[in-house]
Amino acid sequence: MHLKRWITGLSALPFLIFLVYIGGFPFVILVGIACICSLWEYYRIVFNADSETLHGVVVWWGYFVGLAIIAAAHIADSESVLVVLALNVIIVGLMSMFLYKSTPSIVNVIPKQVQGIVYIPLLLSFLVSLRRAPDGMTWIFLLLAIIFAGDISAYYVGSYLGRHKLNPAISPGKTIEGAIGGLAGNLLVGSIGKIFFLPTLSWGPAVLFFLAVGLAGQVGDLFESEFKRSSKIKDSSGLLPGHGGFLDRIDALLFASPVAYLFKIYIL
Repeated sequence: MHLKRWITGLSALPFLIFLVYIGGFPFVILVGIACICSLWEYYRIVFNADSETLHGVVVWWGYFVGLAIIAAAHIADSESVLVVLALNVIIVGLMSMFLYKSTPSIVNVIPKQVQGIVYIPLLLSFLVSLRRAPDGMTWIFLLLAIIFAGDISAYYVGSYLGRHKLNPAISPGKTIEGAIGGLAGNLLVGSIGKIFFLPTLSWGPAVLFFLAVGLAGQVGDLFESEFKRSSKIKDSSGLLPGHGGFLDRIDALLFASPVAYLFKIYIL
């Protein structure tokens, strides 16, 4: 498991670095691929791999809306993203009027589709907006480094030193020691990044930023675990050997991205 985890991560790293570096449309394509794969995994989890629902029009429409949100964040602005979100609710509401007679369960499908659109494409759109901002490349690299460092630190500290469960009802494997180790990794790598790439940042707000992003990432990790726990599955998929699925890999990043954008635009 450890070897597969490292091979997959190191194999993907050069492509990730290159696409973040060049930004623009290639970076949007990367985010779009992550969006579609993660939505597919989310739908499989919340609909318990029900084939009829997974191939239904509401779910397929969700893929289109997800890409539209990512595109709107790239070519327009946050207001356009909100318009797409609102239109999705209106259109799936209209769909339900035609589908309800033959499929009364559609009233349970629509809330999960809307939740998935907010959970994945909307949160991912903050990565696109952050990359477009001044010094966006540096901020994306810093964010990714902080999240990856926290994830790795939490994993290994929890594996070797973990004794006290963090939230066993949601994730029996996660420990308080692992969570603290993750925050330590966030602080260490964030501080190194600040010294070398963002030296003008004040230390006080910077440390607050590292901790806020790290905590948001841990909440995101546990939030995804809730879905998997309720559906009694271990990984969102097997698309990434050693890592599970795309959603398993970006669950922390989903929650950390809007926090990073908030700090970049309004605080730091």
